[in-house]
Order: sequence, then C-alpha cells, then structure tokens
Amino acid sequence: MALLEVENVRRSFGGLVAVDKTTFQVAPGQIKAIIGPNGAGKTTLFNIISGLLRPDSGRVTFHSRPVTGLKPYQIARLGLSRTFQNPSLFLRMNVLENVMVGRHSRSRWGFAGCCLRWPGQPREERNIRDTAMAQLDYVGLAPLAHCPAGALAFGQRRMVELARALATEPTLLLLDEPASGLNTKEKEDLGQLIRKIRDRGVTVLLVEHDMKLVMDLADDIVVLHYGIPIAEGPPSVIQSDPKVISVYLGGEVQADSAGGELSAKWSQSP
Repeated sequence: MALLEVENVRRSFGGLVAVDKTTFQVAPGQIKAIIGPNGAGKTTLFNIISGLLRPDSGRVTFHSRPVTGLKPYQIARLGLSRTFQNPSLFLRMNVLENVMVGRHSRSRWGFAGCCLRWPGQPREERNIRDTAMAQLDYVGLAPLAHCPAGALAFGQRRMVELARALATEPTLLLLDEPASGLNTKEKEDLGQLIRKIRDRGVTVLLVEHDMKLVMDLADDIVVLHYGIPIAEGPPSVIQSDPKVISVYLGGEVQADSAGGELSAKWSQSP
C-alpha cells in the first residue's frame, strides 16, 4: 500500500498552469525524487502536498486519508514534514530553539498552559528540549546548539531546518532542493544523512537539481516538464529515456561508463 498518493493534481495561477495531470505514488521506505528544470512545477507540487496550496482539481492521500484541503499543521500532525528551498529559520533565536519549534505539532500544552505552568507542562518542555538536542546531534550540529541561527553558514542553516523537520517525527519527509548552495563535501555528507534518515524508517520525497545526487540516492524518479509528468521509473531507466534526454535535460548529456552516472549541462529554463 502506498504511503502517499497524488492523483491527477492540477494547479494554475491565472492563465499559467503550474501543475497538470500529475499522478504518482510513494511507497513506504522509499527515496523518491522529483526532477525537472526551473519552472517545471516541483515546488508548487510540494506546496500542494504539504497543504500550503490547494489544487484546482485532483487529490492527495496520505496514510490512506485524503488530506486535500487540510491546513499544513494538520498534515504535519499526520506525519508529513518538509524543508524549503531557502532555509526558513528564526535568525535571532538560537539553533536549539529553532529545532524546538518543530515539536509544536507534538505538544499538548498551549499558550495558557505555558504561562501558568500547569502540571505536566515543565516535563513536556524538558522533553521538547531533549528531543530537539537529539535531532541536532543526529545532523552533527549539537556543538552549535546555543549559537544564534543567524550566525550560521548556509549549509549549517540547512541542517538546522532538517533537524527541525525531523523533530516533528515524520513518516514522510519532503526535501525541497536540500543540496542547493552546498559544496561537494557537504553534498556527499547530505547524501549519507538522507540514507540514514530512510534507514531509520522515514520515507523521503526529494526535489533536487543535482543529478549525481539524485541518481545516487533515488529508488524511483518522477520527471516533470512544464508541470506534466513525462517519465517515471528507477534511475537506470530515467537516465536513458529518450524523452527525458531530449525534452528535459536538453543540451549535453553523457553517461559515465564506469559508474553509470548521468552528467548533464542544464539548459536555461524560462
């Protein structure tokens, strides 16, 4: 049974159709990638899945439950969390506090309970802090827990956002261009971390432009072109698909005979 089902989703902005006729499934324990040039509708699709946008038609099902129309926090409580293209942190808060925010969807006590220190609230706050610290340790940032988020390098901010997403205890994690702005070493570390996340039982849906990272990580790939899926399958199929090569990659494509990795020179997209 699929963990996530996207069924014939369509979304337009005025006269521009961003996503159309999009249908795919994500199986439990899978690392699935969505690729496509800028403007292909990848982030719009993520926004629909996570509840930031409503589709014009079609539906999204998570854990066999329709989630179309639910608010993002409601979907997060069901076990779906995400990161963004640009890390969205509270820069004046420290790193630990940023990750603690991710526990909000799992907490019982609201504003009044925190102010009045009702029985059970201090214990829950300690648990939130301990869980957040554990996630920082998991992504390798525990030594920076008390540093202001605004003082971190870009790659470190990405790791803080990832730790915050993991703090929600997701069963499905959506990563929107997690390798953007990272150097080669950071990308290698990221790939290893994503595998570790999957191995601990978290399914991953990934949007990414770095083709080497995608081909190394993904079990299955969906290719979008102007909002419409044009191919779906394992990396070995996608990297040799004539339609993907001619319509999506464009320009120069080479197959590395030693590693079978696809390298591509992206043509600029409108």
